[in-house]
Amino acid sequence: MKKIGRLDKPDNFGTARMFTNPFLEWLTRTNILVPISMFLVFAGVSFYYALTTTSIGLGIGLIITVIGYIAFTFVEYMMHKHFFHMEPSNPVKDKLQYTVHGVHHDYPKDKYRLAMPPFVSAAYAAIFYLVFTLIMGDYALYFLPGFLFGYASYLGFHYLVHALAPPKNFMKVLWVNHAIHHYKDPDVAFGVSTPLWDILLGTMPKK
Repeated sequence: MKKIGRLDKPDNFGTARMFTNPFLEWLTRTNILVPISMFLVFAGVSFYYALTTTSIGLGIGLIITVIGYIAFTFVEYMMHKHFFHMEPSNPVKDKLQYTVHGVHHDYPKDKYRLAMPPFVSAAYAAIFYLVFTLIMGDYALYFLPGFLFGYASYLGFHYLVHALAPPKNFMKVLWVNHAIHHYKDPDVAFGVSTPLWDILLGTMPKK
């Protein structure tokens, strides 16, 4: 089992202080609606420019948008499994792993650390745009909205599974899987917004 969080944590309902500097500490926290709103606005702007500045048909554009959404769910899974849960084999990796994810496993009820700070989210969106444009040209304007909508969905679901009781419908699997990931086995259930890649890649929790 991978090392996640700290063994001497006081409880999982509190919060951790990451920096002694108050400003830096403030930067580590965000209301979940801030990055979600940012990604949805960026997605809307990109889709608008795709419609008004490219010759790509709307039908093809919508297919590319859906592909962008699916691509994000795969990136979400791989980042969670291989980056957030990387083996902390040296002090630098240990500090990085704890900062980006281990602290969340220690304090999963800290609702202000369920997303990256806004300036990091904005930087991510800019990097995604540049990389996608370099790879696929104008098609990136359709791909990016799907990808960012996937990111916003992931943030929303991640917040809900920590803040609300599980619903009595097919969505309950998201709550159950994430609870198993946090409280029973951190080496399974890496998908937060969908169990698709856990099913395909063999990391679904055992019943």
